[in-house]
Amino acid sequence: LMHRLVEEVKAQLTQWPGASVLGYGHVGDGNLHLNIVSPEAYPDLKAKIEPFVFEWVSNAKGSISAEHGLGQMKADAIYHTQSPLAVDVMRSIKRLLDPQQILNPYKMLPKG
Repeated sequence: LMHRLVEEVKAQLTQWPGASVLGYGHVGDGNLHLNIVSPEAYPDLKAKIEPFVFEWVSNAKGSISAEHGLGQMKADAIYHTQSPLAVDVMRSIKRLLDPQQILNPYKMLPKG
C-alpha cells in the first residue's frame, strides 16, 4: 500500500521537471515519510501535492501523524483523517498526561 502512494505521487510530479519522491518509513508501525525534492523551487508544488497526499491517506483509512507527534506546520492536517471529536479526546489525554506541556515540546495538536 505504501509503495502505491509513492508511485502515485511520482506520477503527480511530472508537471514539475526534475522533481522526484523518495518514500521511506517503518514497516512495523506502517509509518511512511515522503521526501520530495526538485532541482529548483516550484512555489506551487507543496500547495498541490499536500492535498493530494492528504486525500490519498484519508481514502486509505490512514492517518496524518508521526511517531513523535505533529509539528507546528502540520497540526491542522490531522483533520484530514481524524474527526474533531477524536482530536478533542487526544487533546484531553495530552492535558491529563502533560499538564505543564513539557513533554515533546513543539509537537502538538491543533488549537482547540
